[in-house]
This record gives sequence, structure tokens and C-alpha cells, in this order.
Amino acid sequence: MSTSPHRSGDLEGRRILVVDDDPTVAEVAAAYLSAAGFVVDVAADGVEALGRLETLAPDLVVLDVMLPGMDGIETCRRIRAGGDTAVLMLTARTAADDRIVGLEAGADDYLTKPFSPRELVLRAQSVLRRTLAEARPEGPVVCGGGYRIDPAARIATRDGEELALTAREFDLLEYLARRPGQVFDRRRLLQAVWGWSFGDLSTVTVHVRRLREKIEPDRSRPRHLVTVWGVGYRFDPTGEPPGEGGAS
Repeated sequence: MSTSPHRSGDLEGRRILVVDDDPTVAEVAAAYLSAAGFVVDVAADGVEALGRLETLAPDLVVLDVMLPGMDGIETCRRIRAGGDTAVLMLTARTAADDRIVGLEAGADDYLTKPFSPRELVLRAQSVLRRTLAEARPEGPVVCGGGYRIDPAARIATRDGEELALTAREFDLLEYLARRPGQVFDRRRLLQAVWGWSFGDLSTVTVHVRRLREKIEPDRSRPRHLVTVWGVGYRFDPTGEPPGEGGAS
């Protein structure tokens, strides 16, 4: 069986910035990503990464959490503050809380060290396919509550005001808004929105929490993105008070 990275024609030539202060890790990651058809640049710390972000305009940043000076979490927050560049975080930490912190900072995905270089390639391809998706065949979603979602322009608005969503938050909102009133468990959402057949379900929980911060008037009492206890989540564009909803 071949161990060479899988090349994906639809993603070849996309630019990835690898940020890691360990030269060996950076070299291996860059080699495998380059072999998969990506254009790869390397930075050794967060300050250098932010400087190169403006000049290189990468499609994806592979970002180590444990960086000298400005750590990866703060670097991720600043990347997110400046735009919606996709971020795949590398962490040597295995505690769920540490992964959640990275997701809350705006990361689209994470990979725990030590990692398989081939898994890194597959994760990068998965993230890019989601975040670089161009116009879809479906038309705009117009639903109650003043929401309008335009997948071609990748813009979601409420009462005419644009919502500042990351690429993955947009995908999650669009998926639920196209199916108002339907309840989906976290595993189904992980498969439908992230394209993962397996993974940490807390990824969904974190993104639901972040999405609520942007679409709910009171995120402690959500009325649009509702929890159905013991089942999953549903989207209610009208914002009627849920009988069984909650904020988890």
C-alpha cells in the first residue's frame, strides 16, 4: 500500500502556512503538504505568522498551540480578528478543555501531537473543502425571524445586518436553517457539516455556543438555535420560546 500523500486536484496550488517552533515538525508537515499539491510556507512563531499572513494570504494556517512568546491561542484569535482564514491547530495537549479553548479561539479543526503526517494532509484537505467551497447549487435561504442566508456570497444576515460568522459557523447555520424545526444530534451534524465520520463531538458543542453568541439576543436563553435535551439541536427562525430548549 502506498504511503505517499493523496493529491487532490481541486485543492492543488492552495497555500498553507505552517507555524511551529520545532524545525523537525515544521519540515515534516511542510514536506507532506507539499507532496499533496499545496504551496507551503513556514513561520517559527506567532508574530512572524501574523506578519506573513498579510503578504502571503494563505488559505489555511496550520498552527501549533505551544509557541514561544505569543502562543497559538492568541495567534489564532488575532487571525480571526483580521479575517476568516481557516486554522488547523496542532496541540501536544490531550485534555478536552485545551482542545475546546482552541476551538473557542476560532480554530476550524485540531490535531493532537504526535500526529500522522498523512492525517494532517487529510485534515487540511477536509478543512479547505469546507472553507473554500464556492457557490452552491442551492439558492439563498430566506426564513422567518429576518434571517437570510446566501451560500453563493457566503453571507448571512438578520434584519439586513450581516452576521460576522466564520466559515464553519456559516456552514452550521446554513445546514440548520435549510431544515427549520428538525432536530439533529451532534454526530449527525459532525458528519453533515464537518464531513467527519468520527471525531470529538465537543467540536459541535463549541461551534453551537459560538454561533449562539452571534445570533441570539440572549445566549443564556437561546430561542433560535435550541437544544432539545437528550437529542440534539434545532433551528427555530421565528424565535418562539422553546418548551424543551436550553443553552448547552
